[in-house]
Amino acid sequence: MSKSIANPNLPSPPSGKYPAKAHAKRVAQWIAENGGPQSGVIYLEGQTTKITEDDDQANHFRQRRHFYYLTGCDLPDCYFAYDVVAGKSTLWIPPVDPEYVMWAGMPLLPKEAKDRYDVDHVHTTDELQAGGKSIADMISQQQTTIMAIRDRADLAIFHADGLKQYEPQIDFDWARKGIEACRVVKDGHEIAMIRHANIVSSYAHEQILASVKRAKNERELNAVFVMHCHANGCREQAYGCICASGTNASTLHYVHNDMPLEGRLNLLIDAGCEYACYCSDITRTFPLHGPFTTQSRAVYDLVLQMQTECMQMIRAGVKWEDVHYKAHTVAAEGLRALGILNQNLSTEEILTSKVTTRFFPHGLGHYLGMDTHDVGGNADYEDADEMFKYLRVRGTLPANSVITNEPGIYFRKFPLERELEEGKWEGVVDEGVLARYWDVGGVRIEDDIWVKEGGCENLTTVGSGAEYIEQAVGASA
Repeated sequence: MSKSIANPNLPSPPSGKYPAKAHAKRVAQWIAENGGPQSGVIYLEGQTTKITEDDDQANHFRQRRHFYYLTGCDLPDCYFAYDVVAGKSTLWIPPVDPEYVMWAGMPLLPKEAKDRYDVDHVHTTDELQAGGKSIADMISQQQTTIMAIRDRADLAIFHADGLKQYEPQIDFDWARKGIEACRVVKDGHEIAMIRHANIVSSYAHEQILASVKRAKNERELNAVFVMHCHANGCREQAYGCICASGTNASTLHYVHNDMPLEGRLNLLIDAGCEYACYCSDITRTFPLHGPFTTQSRAVYDLVLQMQTECMQMIRAGVKWEDVHYKAHTVAAEGLRALGILNQNLSTEEILTSKVTTRFFPHGLGHYLGMDTHDVGGNADYEDADEMFKYLRVRGTLPANSVITNEPGIYFRKFPLERELEEGKWEGVVDEGVLARYWDVGGVRIEDDIWVKEGGCENLTTVGSGAEYIEQAVGASA
């Protein structure tokens, strides 16, 4: 009998209903406390079924995250309203369609949806589209402000017979602002979901390390990751896998994942699965054919030092720009110690030159939650300072946010070679030493970090120490 791919030793996923009503209440409270409407209706529409062009099959369904945050509902073609004054939520789901049943079986019924989702009332969408009494009651009993998200709601329903008499005012600002602000700070259930996605993803990363010597192509290792995630209950991927060997790893969001591994030093894999709409985001870099080379190990140790020193700073209230700057400081000192940067320059001179942005061009991390690059980061992509331009999170980190810590060092021939030819880095970069590092490609190490008062917790469980990585690869058969 063949052995099951699923690992029975992995912890069980979180149990209990998704706390949708608590989220809706919190959003309404945030809106009221920050100058928004004190009463009204928060109205959202879920993602609709979309048919593939020139085909009769539906596209892959992905629920709108703002909708899921207030409902916990992962069904297509649904609607939601939250009565701010009454503190009551209503979900509308599709009615039974006999033709649908013939092809796909019975859909979820209202009573079943009421048992599954944390909402007060469940009706079918045909009632809503007919100007259902439930929505009329919400509007008639309070001020008639409808808080919706622009381009994500067909508001004709509020002007239908039975509702237009109330002349509801439509607000397109506060629902999005409130939800995005509240999503930054996670409750215990959300942390448990992210933790579980990390556990499954970490296990899949371990299986990649155990498969290295059997693989001949990037796509094989990509497939190993997806297989083990799916087999262990996480079918959805949080984002497209980055499986980059050799110099391909210098491309930050490499997408091809189809190059042969022969003749390449290392492999960088950035991959994370999703559990019940909550993401993980993990990167590991490892040698393909034995231990790290001297140059690869030196860069790996530097990146690990960047991550470790930044990890020590992460806690509630820390300014993320300061943590990011620390990563650049460690990078400057490390690249100078390797001789890639002029050893006669001070750390301040190196940082002032901005040369570290050529080796570490992206931000140190981003918020993580229902989206891989989660909302609420307040990025400033117009920042004239190259060191902070691509930083996805600005300002202080709140307790119970989750953020990635993902420093990297990359050897990108374009545009660095062109800039060197133009003399831009004369006296800063030693081209002779740099030439020995091109084949390293890039090294990134990424973990998912739960921010707490006075410290943090790493939710990622796959190891990242150089000795562990070399041993795991060396032990693969």
